[in-house]
Amino acid sequence: MAKAIKKMPHIKPINNFAMLLVISLFQLFTGYSASVALGEFSFKVMLSMAIFIAVEWVYVTVFYFSLHRRNFELEFIAFFLTGVGLAVIGSVAPNACFKQLFIAIAGIIGFTAMVFILGNIELCMKLRFPVAIGAMVLLLINLVIGTVKHGAQNWITIGGVTVQPSEFVKVAFIFVGAATLEKIQTSKNIIKFIAFSVACVGALILIRDFGTALIFFVTFLIIAFMNSGDFKTVGLAVSAAGLGGAIVIKYKSYVTKRFSSYRHIWDNNDIIYGSGYQQTHILTGIASGGLLGLGIGNGQVRNYLQDYLTITDDIFGIICEEWGFLFGIVLVLSFVAIAVSALVNSIAARSTFYSICAVAGAGMLLFQTALNVFGITDVLPLTGVTLPFVSQGGSSMISCWAVLAFIKASDIRTYNYLGKKSKGGADR
Repeated sequence: MAKAIKKMPHIKPINNFAMLLVISLFQLFTGYSASVALGEFSFKVMLSMAIFIAVEWVYVTVFYFSLHRRNFELEFIAFFLTGVGLAVIGSVAPNACFKQLFIAIAGIIGFTAMVFILGNIELCMKLRFPVAIGAMVLLLINLVIGTVKHGAQNWITIGGVTVQPSEFVKVAFIFVGAATLEKIQTSKNIIKFIAFSVACVGALILIRDFGTALIFFVTFLIIAFMNSGDFKTVGLAVSAAGLGGAIVIKYKSYVTKRFSSYRHIWDNNDIIYGSGYQQTHILTGIASGGLLGLGIGNGQVRNYLQDYLTITDDIFGIICEEWGFLFGIVLVLSFVAIAVSALVNSIAARSTFYSICAVAGAGMLLFQTALNVFGITDVLPLTGVTLPFVSQGGSSMISCWAVLAFIKASDIRTYNYLGKKSKGGADR
């Protein structure tokens, strides 16, 4: 452990409570702006933001003083992103704000539990097979009883609650991949993971959740490269996927339609109801918002698109129009910061398991962000994935916090308190 600590790049500590205060003040301001966005004050929106701020302070205070933890950088980024999502959702659909708040709290609780579980690597090794089985069962249930919503059969309803199983399989995918390859380098382990990956991606293609399938595939490439370091292997996998993707595009009309409008969104004169109506309105809105935005609630994109789109797939467009293009850049850089943190953590991680978890988790979040942002701006084909931590969606929110736990667990500072506690020493 001491040797690993020496390799850890120097990270200048920040004043945690000062940073939390800045985030809280920003959230209070945006929460109030969102609460009056529809013309009259919404108590639900303001109360939701106030409760979320209180949860943030309780979380940091408890872990700071009880467990002597000092590394809250990842949580601060996630708090910031989740708070932005709450404000935007509240400004469009106040009644949905409370639901998003409770889901965010559930995500934080799940994140906390996962960090503790991931601290025990022996337990993680034992759980890899049950987690893999659980993931396959979820996808099988989705195939059998899943309902079609927004073009994909990726929703199931249990006791009146609608969930997206593929979001939870994301977490299992990283966990199983990292745990299976932890003991490296047997061909048996690698074949097992490839078979698991093919089964996951194949199931997602069958239920027409192509955006998530692409995210899984890119995550597989990251894990495969970290395991082998061989660009030839990655190149072969990409070539095979490219062939499979071409076949899907040719024979699946739903996907073909989306690809046919790519880079041609302005060709259809009926831009309001045509295939490129989302991107055209969003790009127009981003241009009208300028660098600093029109103000929360003053944008026009929300008036042209359906409510569920403005707070799910297209929420980044609303943010850029109303909060400003500069703020949109800050939002994207927040995900870049998570990725940088993962790379730094992976250098001094306690084992291969944590290194793979961190880089794969960060890669998954960053690639999903790219698909969302570049999809709605027509830089990439539109895939219909959500913006992590920001978009409305219970399954997505919980899975994003769970993926963040992989990166948190890779930071050697996260578990330093265990050794200090056993020695009876105080935190430095």
